[in-house]
Amino acid sequence: MNPKINKFLYIGFLLLGLFQAFFSNDYMEAAASLGIGMVFDPFNPEQKWNDRPTWQKAVLIIHLGLVAVLFGFGIGLNEE
Repeated sequence: MNPKINKFLYIGFLLLGLFQAFFSNDYMEAAASLGIGMVFDPFNPEQKWNDRPTWQKAVLIIHLGLVAVLFGFGIGLNEE
């Protein structure tokens, strides 16, 4: 896939997920959108994990942690 398109899709799903989390308070949808966004690696997808700079690894790990936190909020806050 084209790396420029990946960056736009990544940013689009990131913004959609943040909108769903903060304005719609729909944490499960936000976690799903952010998780889908991770498919579109904004960096060089051909580069191996060990060869990536530390800041790129940190961005992806923080993104994954945010998905996990939103998923936890979605499960925890939907108990009624």
